[in-house]
Amino acid sequence: MKITPTPITAVIAGAVAGLLMPTLWRWLAADSLLLVLAFLAVVAVPAHALVVGFGRSPTAEAGTVDLALLKRVGAWLLAAVAATAVSHVIRG
Repeated sequence: MKITPTPITAVIAGAVAGLLMPTLWRWLAADSLLLVLAFLAVVAVPAHALVVGFGRSPTAEAGTVDLALLKRVGAWLLAAVAATAVSHVIRG
């Protein structure tokens, strides 16, 4: 299965991370190993697969900035911050 990173997949990864990680952080704060594993499972691996991708961008040339990647990273971060903010407002 080939996963092609797009702004939509970046938003999904950011929203999931923004919703799950604060909750997991509270539950796993006392156990650092489980916290690291949760961070890898919820943030690092999905971000790599759904934001960065596993292959080189066909449009990016050596020595230039990959604008599509920058847009995906921005969408991922914005979605994570927005999801975290919304969950904090809902929880009170």
